[in-house]
Amino acid sequence: MPVRCKEIFNLVEELAPCRLAENWDNPGLQVGDPRSWVDRVMLALDVNINVAREAGGKGAGLIISHHPLFIKPYRSVRLDRPDGELVGYLLGNNIAVYSAHTNLDNTVGGVNSVLAEKLGLKDVSVMCPAGRERYLKLAVFVPDGHVEEVRNALSEAGAGWIGNYSHCTFMTPGTGTFKPLEGTNPYIGRTGEIEQVAEYRLETIVPSGETDAVIRAMQRAHPYEEAAYDLYPLENAGPVYGPGMVGSLPQPVTLRQFAEKVKEGLSLPALRLGGVPESNVQRIAVCGGSGADLWPEALKAGADVLVTGDVKYHAAQDMLAAGIKFIDAGHYGTEMVVMPALRGYLAERCKAAGMKVEIIISQVNTDPFTYL
Repeated sequence: MPVRCKEIFNLVEELAPCRLAENWDNPGLQVGDPRSWVDRVMLALDVNINVAREAGGKGAGLIISHHPLFIKPYRSVRLDRPDGELVGYLLGNNIAVYSAHTNLDNTVGGVNSVLAEKLGLKDVSVMCPAGRERYLKLAVFVPDGHVEEVRNALSEAGAGWIGNYSHCTFMTPGTGTFKPLEGTNPYIGRTGEIEQVAEYRLETIVPSGETDAVIRAMQRAHPYEEAAYDLYPLENAGPVYGPGMVGSLPQPVTLRQFAEKVKEGLSLPALRLGGVPESNVQRIAVCGGSGADLWPEALKAGADVLVTGDVKYHAAQDMLAAGIKFIDAGHYGTEMVVMPALRGYLAERCKAAGMKVEIIISQVNTDPFTYL
């Protein structure tokens, strides 16, 4: 059965909340109606006319892209120009586009996490911490016999996750009282009579950015017409988020050897590197896309080499002068690695939520460069 586009957006934002995006960025819905129904979703790094036509041909009513369609404001949409033709095709074929850009870069489990994992880095941490996730405590009162249903709904919506543990809750038994008034339709009890019910106080932890989704999921799963719940702010320090990752190889290798590992791991035909090829490297910084400007932070984090894309001539000179090597694996190459991981995440979350949606990856190569 198809689902609303908005339900897929919610799943993406559980992984990469829009609040993690840089101020200049424009994540979120680019084109389309969040109320539209879809049963097939296509993932793409970029959206051009060829990707849009591929989605149309494969029956994908939603494209989740990394790069947004709109960063700079449009003054007009002209169908006789490439950008207008693209927007016209998307709207004419009822294809929505939703983008997760720097929020997907900056989140744990996003572009840079996947890139670090792909290159075999250990003891990985955020290179440029921008903040920490904040938590709330949710306590909801659930009648006996419905606790498991509500607990599972909370966890599937993003609550109850502590480190690598999910479904983390605590419950205490008690007695709930209420009096249904005129106009109510109580699940238990009679209108005008005080009712006493065996209930459990179910407590769990909720990332602040997931509060709305968690409450909606709790209310859908709860049997009561009006569920009673409390939210408390917590001082617990959540996961750090921000641009780039830094970690270490199990043992030192030469820059040349590591460059070969990067080529193989990212399936690249070629790359550029700066530094003495036979010099040793072990501490590695990564930043998918255009991350050369972060080289001072990489150096401060003790990195021997920075893996990124779009390294410009003068930035390369500055890095080498400062004593940090670099590998330019391309904008496309350092970001495309997230697509299979995003597909796996969405497929798993859709299955857990009972959404029968097929997640596919675009087969159009949008890398503008050809390597001879």
